[in-house]
Amino acid sequence: MTPDHLAVWRRVRERVAWRDAVPHLVTPVPALRDGFADFARGSPLLQAAYADVRREAATSDLTLSLTSRWNRIGRGVTVARFRAGPAFAKNGRERYGLDAGTERDFATCLAQATDPLVPVTARAARAYLDVAFFHPYDDGNARLAGMVLHFLLLRGGIELDEVAPILRTVRRADDAEGAADLARMVHGIAAATGRRWRRAHP
Repeated sequence: MTPDHLAVWRRVRERVAWRDAVPHLVTPVPALRDGFADFARGSPLLQAAYADVRREAATSDLTLSLTSRWNRIGRGVTVARFRAGPAFAKNGRERYGLDAGTERDFATCLAQATDPLVPVTARAARAYLDVAFFHPYDDGNARLAGMVLHFLLLRGGIELDEVAPILRTVRRADDAEGAADLARMVHGIAAATGRRWRRAHP
């Protein structure tokens, strides 16, 4: 049987030194353009979901109900409930198990995204991977992962002017160094975004 890659991710998640993967950024980090809005161009549903992400980032903490809403808007469906059975990805090569505590554990992981001791770029990367490997909904999880990442960055005062390297790279549940690399990538793009903005506004 295919291994439970959610269980694999949960072990890997605990091994990554999220607090030390990247330094804290000086915020705010404004951008010359909104990289995720550019990425979503051509998808009215994704644009609508992202508009809600931006609104909620001003006042809200990350919750299961918000992820459900963004998944629902992004898919254009009336209801988005937590999955009721195992999920599969990568043409069936990865399987994400389900037990009585999976939904609760996902909500706990989302709540950890407020930990101020972990740099926001690392928190955003970790939450992105949580969505990818908990695979909470029947469809649209990759898009949702990108929205969750951006919600946390925006909540922390960080914008990105480029997102394709983050959103188009395939991630593996068993890759602890890859998880840390994602945090470093998010941090590097955020830092470069800030530098470009400062050059344009001397």
